[in-house]
Amino acid sequence: MTLKEKLTEDMKTTMKAKDRERLSVVQLVRAAILQVEKDKQIAVDDPGVLEIIAREVRQRNEAIEEYKKFDAQPAIEKLNREVGILREYLPQQLSLEEIRQMVAGAVEQTKAAGPRDMGKVMGVLMPKVRGRADGKVVNQLVKEALGQ
Repeated sequence: MTLKEKLTEDMKTTMKAKDRERLSVVQLVRAAILQVEKDKQIAVDDPGVLEIIAREVRQRNEAIEEYKKFDAQPAIEKLNREVGILREYLPQQLSLEEIRQMVAGAVEQTKAAGPRDMGKVMGVLMPKVRGRADGKVVNQLVKEALGQ
C-alpha cells in the first residue's frame, strides 16, 4: 500500500471515528499532495509524499517556535499534536550520531576538503536522509565537518 493510499484509508477511518483533529491533518496533507501533483503535472510517489509530510512537520515546528515567543500555549499544544500525527507517516528519524556518521561517510566519499565542497556533500547526503532527518540539522553537521 502506498502512502497516498494509506492516507486515504486513514481519512475514511478517522471520518468514521469522528476524530476531527486527525482528519484535519490527513486532509491537509492530501491537499498538499494534490497541489504538488497539479502544479508540477506529475504523480507524487512515496518519496515525494514523505518530502511533503516532512515539509508540513517543519512548517509546524517553525510555527511552534514563533508561538513560544508569545506564550500561546493552546496553539503550541495543538501544533505539537499535529506534528505527532504527521510523524506517524514518516520513517524512524535518525539520531544525531547516525547523521554524523552519514556526514563523515559522505565527506569521505566526495573527498571534500573544505567549505567549498559543501554542495557535493549535501548532494550525496540528502537523498539518503530525506524524510528521516531535518535538513537544517544535516546542513549544520556538514558545516561542522567541513570546518565552517
